[in-house]
Amino acid sequence: MNDTPVSPSPTAPPPTPSPSLHRFNTVVRLIVIAVLVIAGLIPLSLIRGVLSERRSRYHEAIENITSTWGRPQVIAGPILVVPYQKHYKTWKNETVGDRIERVEALETRVHRASFLPESLEVTGELKPDRLHRGIYETVVYRAGLKMVGRFNRPSFEDWKVAPEDVLWDDAILVFTITDLRGAKEALSLKWGDQTVALEPGARMGDRAGVHARLRGPSFPSDTVNFELALNLNGSHNLSFAPFGRQNRVQLTSAWPDPSFNGAFLPSTRKVTADGFEALWEMSYYGRNYPQQWSDEDSGDPLTGTTLSQSLFGVALVPLLDVYRYVERSIKYGVLFLALVFTTFFLFEVRSPLRVHPFQYTLVGAALCLFYLGLLSLSEFWAFGLAYAAGAAASTLLISLYSLRILHSGWRTLIVSAGLVGIYTFLYVILREQEYSLLIGTAGLFAALAAVMYATRNIDWYARDAE
Repeated sequence: MNDTPVSPSPTAPPPTPSPSLHRFNTVVRLIVIAVLVIAGLIPLSLIRGVLSERRSRYHEAIENITSTWGRPQVIAGPILVVPYQKHYKTWKNETVGDRIERVEALETRVHRASFLPESLEVTGELKPDRLHRGIYETVVYRAGLKMVGRFNRPSFEDWKVAPEDVLWDDAILVFTITDLRGAKEALSLKWGDQTVALEPGARMGDRAGVHARLRGPSFPSDTVNFELALNLNGSHNLSFAPFGRQNRVQLTSAWPDPSFNGAFLPSTRKVTADGFEALWEMSYYGRNYPQQWSDEDSGDPLTGTTLSQSLFGVALVPLLDVYRYVERSIKYGVLFLALVFTTFFLFEVRSPLRVHPFQYTLVGAALCLFYLGLLSLSEFWAFGLAYAAGAAASTLLISLYSLRILHSGWRTLIVSAGLVGIYTFLYVILREQEYSLLIGTAGLFAALAAVMYATRNIDWYARDAE
């Protein structure tokens, strides 16, 4: 029996990681973080889809409200339409006995000439109100308007019309108005010394409005004054067309946030917390249609975009569109993910701490939930309050989670302070629309400078070789 002790086989040393893997350890982690940032685009795109759906429902609700109350009003008028006769010599074939002879005949056609007023003045007050459909709200108004002006006696010299061929008995005065559902009583026009009832229909193609039949001598003198009182329900916008050779429109309202729009801005305006006063004064040189025309020439010059390009007025829509602000904030989602993930990565670089990709994913999910919370809360609260609540919830959630995974109170404090700074920075960008690009660029420069400063003394090759 062999008592020689058997020496144990030597234990194999643990395998040494490949130097090549060590060399690219930091690069691999950066790639993983970049993939996680790109993956964050998936929930952001889903939130953007929810935003599109909610915006569509909002517009549908607003459409339902305005369809029953009154749509945005466009008032264009008055237009004096006077028919006239024109005689033309033509040739026609006639049968004389067993022969066909070509004889001269006289044909009469009726044309319509349109004339715009010499002066037009509108004064009115807009009484705003808010209507709701479910959780959605829109701004409507009641407009009390008074339109006065003057017409000069029309001249038919451009069309070589004899005075006896002008059909004054068929002359009408036309006002085109988008929606007349706000008119609760019969409308009447004061034309010179007579009062004329207004009838439905503009009688100018498919335009909506009213017209008055001016029977008898429409122009007893060289000028005729007109006057019309008009009460309308409308929503969002109230616009006018500068039909007068000289135009003057004066509006007052208790709405504190007007948006003046169109081809002309007010000559004078006064906007306070109690409302606004605005005065427009302009001549007919700012428009692209004449003072008079006839369908004998080239038809109606008010078709197409000619009329819309000369409109001016005021909008009572709030300047803050929460859906547009939420959409703009989502565009910065990838930047948020990159900045926060970079902060966690710097903690890994400067300490023995290791953060698992799954933990990065949970932090990214908390950042994305901010936008969903902002969208849902902004439908009930003011945007500023909804933003503060969403940012606070996201910051608190990430901070409590960071306290556990970072194993340090001061690291958690840095993360919390960074989130507060990022959310504040985004809010400033959203509010300062004109300077958002400049502020955003400056912020990115500051963030990049901070990362460069924090990593300036790190030897990346030596770190990966350890």
